[in-house]
Amino acid sequence: MIFQIFDPVLDRDDDGVARLVINEAGYIVYANALFKDLAGMEDQHKKPVMAASVLTFTQKTDISALSGGQYMVMLRGEKNPMPFHFDWIEIAGMARYLVGSEINDFHGAMNADDHAFFAEKISQIPENHNTDLALFQKDKERITGIGTLMGQGDLNHFMHMSDEVMIVTDENGSLIRVNATFHRLFGYNGNAFSRLNYMDLFSDGERPSIRNYLQNLTLHDPNGKLGMIDFEAVAISQSGHVHWTDWRLQRHGQYIYCVGRDLTSTKAREEELAMREKQLLEAENIGRMGHWRWIIGQDGIDWSDQIYRIFGVTRDNFDPSIDTLNQMVHRRDVGRVMQAFQRAIIEQNDYDMEFRITRPRGDIRFIRCEGRCERDAEGDVIALYGIMQDMTERMLYERELKEAKDAAERAYAAKSQFLANMSHELRTPLNAIIGFSEMMQRQLLGPIGTEKYLDYIAGIRESGEHLLDLISDILDMSKIEAGKYELDLEEVNISKTMKLAAHMMEGRALECGLKLVTDQLQNEELAITADRRAFMQIILNLLSNAVKFSNDGGKIWLECHERPDFISIKVRDEGIGIPANKLQCIMRPFEQASSSYSRNHEGSGLGLAITKELVEMHGGTLLIDSTIGEGTTVTVRMPYDPRAKSAPS
Repeated sequence: MIFQIFDPVLDRDDDGVARLVINEAGYIVYANALFKDLAGMEDQHKKPVMAASVLTFTQKTDISALSGGQYMVMLRGEKNPMPFHFDWIEIAGMARYLVGSEINDFHGAMNADDHAFFAEKISQIPENHNTDLALFQKDKERITGIGTLMGQGDLNHFMHMSDEVMIVTDENGSLIRVNATFHRLFGYNGNAFSRLNYMDLFSDGERPSIRNYLQNLTLHDPNGKLGMIDFEAVAISQSGHVHWTDWRLQRHGQYIYCVGRDLTSTKAREEELAMREKQLLEAENIGRMGHWRWIIGQDGIDWSDQIYRIFGVTRDNFDPSIDTLNQMVHRRDVGRVMQAFQRAIIEQNDYDMEFRITRPRGDIRFIRCEGRCERDAEGDVIALYGIMQDMTERMLYERELKEAKDAAERAYAAKSQFLANMSHELRTPLNAIIGFSEMMQRQLLGPIGTEKYLDYIAGIRESGEHLLDLISDILDMSKIEAGKYELDLEEVNISKTMKLAAHMMEGRALECGLKLVTDQLQNEELAITADRRAFMQIILNLLSNAVKFSNDGGKIWLECHERPDFISIKVRDEGIGIPANKLQCIMRPFEQASSSYSRNHEGSGLGLAITKELVEMHGGTLLIDSTIGEGTTVTVRMPYDPRAKSAPS
């Protein structure tokens, strides 16, 4: 039994006022006959009576946080609230007591005589009646770490300011007192907490463990010698919100003191951090890289798991350090690696490098290391950190790709060199075939007996000329690719050159039923600096393509326009046109825009490629605009002097 509550020493003359006294633990230590009648209380109790079981404040105010003044109180068994005036009385060495007096027609607020009377009477309570109350006060002071240097009011303020939940329970786990943080976290207002057991605060899955903790404190530790019990558990607020909490429980006397801390946000941050760390490790695993950190002056290096895998070692059998790293780095790269580290420290600069390592099994791996400097408050470098990435597959692929590229370039260069060197050998017999066939066709040395031979000779000559054109294109392209095509720059009259090219193509145009229009060539004195032969070849190639891909009865226009920085030469036709998806590829060597819209035409597919190269060698540009079934316009823009090296756009 804690103490008897209706002690005769507190009786005074009946003045028609219901009175009671409540200690800080929330128990009624005195109630006069009128209050007992109103609250339906018996005269004797074997156990203490909690104030919350007898009366309820309409403002749902915690008794420990109650200040002096008038409050409306609902007594057990009464239907309507009653006004009571409450005041705290402090007794030296005996903490505080809350004295409540009914306000009625005979009595109002407590006066000085009332205070003096209750102070004297409370101080006369026998020592054994207040033993447990004193223990409660002593233990609470020890738990909070404040001791006797502070008064009870100070302790209350500190308890309610704390971010930790503070709960006092009896041996059965029933809640006796709580602080303001409890209300904020669990949402129970006023004295509603007094109906709760400590286990009610937790989820169903946690309650068996909580029950064991309480039993250890109450059954197996009656003297409080087990010390403090620590645990984490999922708590549920009145509104159903889940909170991950950390608790410390300790028993003193017949009370259990519980201090809890809300870990929900901390747990969320830990989960987020764990998730990000997992994502980082997965990303490092995919990228075959790991992170490291080396504190200057220390021998050991901190490696992530992926770097151990890159080096072919494990945490159990390998201790990463400067010495062990040097042992694995390829001997030709050791000096370079150490120099990079030293330079980073001295110059305080970030760095990156590539080196080789020899793994325990003897295989060589290529490593890319990228590092940063970590500085202290004074700006001095205190550590290096960064990443290491296994670049072996990439390095081997690049090496194979480079070897294949070099081989292809050598083969291409050999082909171009061969064709360029074969110029004389290929053209000499063709010139002989063409020349002799022309003599025979003209019958310069006498008549040919059979007229049919003249047709054969004409076919031989045409075939030879066609073959010579093809070989000339191939040789020109080979010279350009081999870098042996050199421009012989001189002043070229545009009008005369273009008219000569038109005259040369006029016969082929007439044979195809086409009309060649050159009425735009008006400035007879217009001249540029160019290679005469290359410039003529550019115009002839464009006109030849226009004739080749035009329909019978169509027209071909050859135009020249003067611009401030360049001349613009246009060749327009009304031919079959070029598909949009072929405009880029037809300017590559041996490419042709064959499609259902075009007819079969002979040619090497080098005309436009050679033309484009010759134009660009002069510092110009070639543009093509074409529409299927309507025709094609090729525009060549050439500077007045290619030595200016500014290509017109």
